[in-house]
Amino acid sequence: MRSRLLGIVVTLVVLVLLGMGVPLGRGIAQAEQQEMFLDRLTDTTRFASVAQRPFIDDQPTVLRGELERYQELYGIRVALLGRDGRVVAQSGPVDLAPPEVADLVNGALAGRQPSAPELIMPWDSTELVLAEPVLEAGEVRGAVVTFSPTWKTRSEVLVWWAVLLAASLLVLVAAVFAALPLVGWMLRPVRRLDDATGELLSAVVSGQPVEPVGSSSGPPELRRLSRSFDQMAANVGDVLAAQRAFVADASHQLRNPLTALKLRLSNLEDHVVGEGVAHQVAALDEANRLNRILDELLTMARAGASSVDPVRVDVDRVVAGRLSAWQPAAAAREVHLVLDGEPGGAALAPPRGVETILDALLDNALKFTSDGTLVHVDVRRRDGVVRLSVRDEGPGLDAEELERATDRFWRSPAHQNVQGSGLGLALARQVVERVGGSIRLESPEGAGLTVTVEFPAA
Repeated sequence: MRSRLLGIVVTLVVLVLLGMGVPLGRGIAQAEQQEMFLDRLTDTTRFASVAQRPFIDDQPTVLRGELERYQELYGIRVALLGRDGRVVAQSGPVDLAPPEVADLVNGALAGRQPSAPELIMPWDSTELVLAEPVLEAGEVRGAVVTFSPTWKTRSEVLVWWAVLLAASLLVLVAAVFAALPLVGWMLRPVRRLDDATGELLSAVVSGQPVEPVGSSSGPPELRRLSRSFDQMAANVGDVLAAQRAFVADASHQLRNPLTALKLRLSNLEDHVVGEGVAHQVAALDEANRLNRILDELLTMARAGASSVDPVRVDVDRVVAGRLSAWQPAAAAREVHLVLDGEPGGAALAPPRGVETILDALLDNALKFTSDGTLVHVDVRRRDGVVRLSVRDEGPGLDAEELERATDRFWRSPAHQNVQGSGLGLALARQVVERVGGSIRLESPEGAGLTVTVEFPAA
């Protein structure tokens, strides 16, 4: 934004300089040319006066010597023309054939006085041609034509234009240096807002207080925006903190009555007979399911309140430890846990984040895979990330269901008979996104589901 604002300032200054400099430069050229025109007109008028008597006496050639001396001194060629337009005396070669010269000559022979020519630019090497009638008692006897080189005037105009350009560049540089602190003053609140926006998410999600922007410099509109941002950030932090506190408190408060309910249901085993036995078993299952949901809610609450600063995690050691822990549960269903890939090395992840994600993925895989099948766990390091994937051989998900599988409490309609709360993949996504990672779900050819999680490599 600083570059754009400076560009706007420079553009405006350039436009102002052009608006002032172009007319000023043109005025300088006109003034220099007017001075040259008046000087040449004076000499041309003098020759017209001097030539009256020679023309009356019909001896215009007597002026040839004076014309030649004038050319030697000033480099200006002079020609005397008779009433018929023919040259009767001259100081050097002249060309009367060009249309613009012929028009001037015809005008002078008609008694017309010379007028100022159009503006001659520095790159135009045209000579200044003036034609003055020689009059005697109001009658035209002939004409005097002068051919003046313009290089001196054009050089002076160029010098003035160079001075004007140098002054304009100095003004432009001064304007840029003057605009730098002004632009910095204007953008200081914007930079602080930009930094605060980047820190807002990590601070709010981790439960840490948000540092207020509190800008006391800059335009009043940006200062008001900073105060509004501080108020918004504080409100967001309060809302998320209240949400986390509610989830944690509600989970803890519900655990005691839920434990008591499970004990009462268990104590009814010897007192329930007939059809009541099935209802008592179903009630215990629902109580256990509710207990698992509370555990997962507490896990998500802790994940939401934990620090976002990632730590270095040995992925290979964590994977080996979690596979060993889940081996008995897999063996009970004759499911084989297979580790593929290559050493993944270290990754940047939240504390206990890799364990939490792997537990959620293995629990999900063992729920849906068939007995006697394989669950593949693959670890690889590619392009600066550590990829951890778990593939089962269960029924998988449709393409539309893959997009919703990581939503909280979402479960496929085809899997409603499988125990679960729909929070496992949501928890995995929340943990991995906290460190800039990603989670991707795919249904490979055949059957099953592959969940791939990517962590930044350490």
